[in-house]
Amino acid sequence: MTQYKPKVKALNPQILNEMQMILQKNQLNTICEAAACPNRAECYARKSATFMILGNVCTRACSFCNVQTGKGESVDLYEPQHLANAIQELSLEYVVITSVDRDDLADGGAGHFNACVKAIKEQNPTVKIELLTPDFKYNEDALDVIVKSGVDKLAHNQETVRRLSKSVRPQSDYERSLKVLKYYASNAKVRVKSSLMVGLGERKEELYTSMQELLDVGVSELTLGQYLQPSPKHHKVEKYFDTNFFEDIKAEAFSMGFTAVASGILVRSSYFAEELGR
Repeated sequence: MTQYKPKVKALNPQILNEMQMILQKNQLNTICEAAACPNRAECYARKSATFMILGNVCTRACSFCNVQTGKGESVDLYEPQHLANAIQELSLEYVVITSVDRDDLADGGAGHFNACVKAIKEQNPTVKIELLTPDFKYNEDALDVIVKSGVDKLAHNQETVRRLSKSVRPQSDYERSLKVLKYYASNAKVRVKSSLMVGLGERKEELYTSMQELLDVGVSELTLGQYLQPSPKHHKVEKYFDTNFFEDIKAEAFSMGFTAVASGILVRSSYFAEELGR
């Protein structure tokens, strides 16, 4: 298969400035900026973003991720209201909220997720909310808070196949992520989504196995995208795949039983999240 790097849209300075002004005014972070997402130009043009709560410093150090790692920052108790204000100002109809890992907090930040959902729903009752959560170390009390938060969709990313998981996500656990997704699917009356990257060195049969394992625990929606190395210090890209590969894997995912699939070179877990599964 031809090795090549995908083309990424250039950021429109005016759109970028407008979005950043709203984020700065409300003291908010987005994973779009923190992880240097290649889709920022397209999403910002739609006035869409994935908000990242609980600071922009992660207590874990995944080899694929561009988010800063270190000691968790103090929790901003005003963040839920700031988030609700920004969503209203942007006239958003669908919101994805994720966070850095906060292993330093007793509940992993689950209570703060819940507070954000409540603040948003109180101010913007028609907004649909998707939570893309950490694994909370499979703390069932924390997971219960998430399940009962009143969200419209739950997601947790598996990221890669079992064999590569420990090198890609050294402080996470492949089996634990499956348990989190199963807990969501078994206890929440909403659809559950997960995401996988390709190009990290996985074999095709391993990818299919991971897809089946996600289905087996109750995941119904899947996103698949090409891993892009944020910097030389991050995990190496072992292979670039073309659009035909992503079309084939999408067809296979549907045939396996997933009800909604987004698959493409620049697809990320929250890419056009408002359209997936409609």
